[in-house]
Amino acid sequence: MNRDRPTPLSDPKAMRALAHPARLAILTRLQIEGSATATEVAEVVGVTPSAASYHLRMLAKYGFVEDAPPRGDGRERLWQARDRGMAVNPEPGDEPEVRAAKDLLIRTIRADADGEATRALSQRDREAVEWREAAVWSRSILLLDAEELRTLGRRIEELIAPYRIVERGREGVSTGARVAEAQINLFPRADRPAHGLPTEDHESSRGQAREHGG
Repeated sequence: MNRDRPTPLSDPKAMRALAHPARLAILTRLQIEGSATATEVAEVVGVTPSAASYHLRMLAKYGFVEDAPPRGDGRERLWQARDRGMAVNPEPGDEPEVRAAKDLLIRTIRADADGEATRALSQRDREAVEWREAAVWSRSILLLDAEELRTLGRRIEELIAPYRIVERGREGVSTGARVAEAQINLFPRADRPAHGLPTEDHESSRGQAREHGG
C-alpha cells in the first residue's frame, strides 16, 4: 500500500495532549492490537478504566483515536487508532509554544522508546534462538554531509515502510510473525564539553572515600 508521508504535527495543544506516557501507551496499544474498550486498554497501560476513558476522550478530541465499529451486543464503547501517520519535526521558524510542545512530545516518545529497548534487552535470554540472532543492537559513528544524512534517512524509511504494522496489517503475514520495533536516530553529534583533568587533590579525596567505604 502506498501512503502519503506522515503529516507533521503543528498544533501545540494536540502535541501536549499526546505527550503523556499513558496516552502514548494507549495509542500504541490500539495501533498494534486493534480496537479495544477503555477497560481493556486500562489493563495493559496500568490505569483505572475511568482514567483510560478520560485519556481516550482527550486523544479523540485531537484526532488520534475515534469510535470503532461495535461488537457483540454493542453495549461497550470501542475505540480505534485513526488511520493516520504522524511526524514531529522541529523547524527553525517554530513559535516558542510550538517548539516547546514538540520538544515535550519528542522527549516523551524517546523515553517510551528507551523503555521498550530496555525491556527487550532484559528479556533477550528468554527469546528463541532465531529471534535473538535476528535482533540488531547497533551503534555506528558516521562521517557524511547533511544531504547524505538526509538520503540515508530516506533509504532507511523506504526499507522499513512495507513492514510497518499500520501499513501491512495482519492478513497474509506468516504465522511466525510477531510485533517488532525499529528505533532509528540519525543526527549530527553535538560537541561534548571538555571535563578537564582532575586535580591530584581531587583524585586523593576520591581514593580516601573508597578506603572509608564512601
